[in-house]
Amino acid sequence: MSVAPDHSPTMARLTLSERLSVYAPVLLIIAIIILGFLAIPSNSSWLTLTVSGLAMGMMIFIIASGMTLVFGLMDVINFGHGAFVSVGAFVGVSLILALQHLSGSPSLAMNLVALFIAIIGAMGATAVMGWAFEKVIVKPVYGHHLKQILVTMGGLIVVEQLIIVFWGPEEIYLMRPAALQGSITFLGAALEKYRLVAVAIGLIVFLGMRYVLRRTKIGLIVRAGVENGEMVEALGYRLRIVFIGVFLAGSALAGLGGVLWGLYQEVVTAHIGNDTMILVFIVVIIGGLGSVEGCFIGALMVGLLQNYVAFLEPKVALISNIGLMVAILMWRPMGMIPVVKAK
Repeated sequence: MSVAPDHSPTMARLTLSERLSVYAPVLLIIAIIILGFLAIPSNSSWLTLTVSGLAMGMMIFIIASGMTLVFGLMDVINFGHGAFVSVGAFVGVSLILALQHLSGSPSLAMNLVALFIAIIGAMGATAVMGWAFEKVIVKPVYGHHLKQILVTMGGLIVVEQLIIVFWGPEEIYLMRPAALQGSITFLGAALEKYRLVAVAIGLIVFLGMRYVLRRTKIGLIVRAGVENGEMVEALGYRLRIVFIGVFLAGSALAGLGGVLWGLYQEVVTAHIGNDTMILVFIVVIIGGLGSVEGCFIGALMVGLLQNYVAFLEPKVALISNIGLMVAILMWRPMGMIPVVKAK
């Protein structure tokens, strides 16, 4: 994965302008928050929209992180990623509906148990699905990007139709767990409880991914595989096994994102994953293909901008994110924190 700014001796020798260039992506998030504060007349509305934007950004990050992780190590463009989001949403929602005695309880602890079971079930189902998807669809087209796009898009269509076969064509409407409904008041702003939970889960996932990739042996192998896969294999590590593990992890993260997004929308359809892919692709591209840190920063920028602009001028909300992508790519054509592989 890409290497985020650190405090090594090399960093210490950078000039002020070079340091600003390194930390510019983070400064952009702060700039968007400040601009939102200046543009929105009510401070309570600004705070509500900021939390909503962070929650939306965290959920998009969870979905997009699986995709960028797979691309970063495996060089696989998986247009079928939305299928894992849809399956995760349906499995998770089905479990929540089956656990009404927990999700309908006024107890926050019971609600979190129901949510945890739904998340584990969705991640497990999509991990198994990812194993089959990689083995049957992706494995034959390694190294061929055009074929990857075609076959994974075909896989997405097939999975969507299978969802209709198993769950039916109707939309599934649901209520969030009882204790996660409604909002709390803070400084005059109404902050939805569920969005606060989504922010917490997103932070846990991001910090967990950073820890695994930077502080563990498997993370070292993954990052080394990104830089020079041939050297990793020459050292005796079976990179093929690592590939499968990464694909399963990326699929499981998509399932987690599907559960959270389904509860966020409070309605689930067979196309729910495909409908999120525009924002996911924007995040992956502006973050830098294969960069987890860039994906995280990009997702927060997209979530915040989407909510601020939707409040000020709803008709240009999606266009604003496309404009953000164009501006970022004009500034840094490889994305904010690009991954550079060894030649």
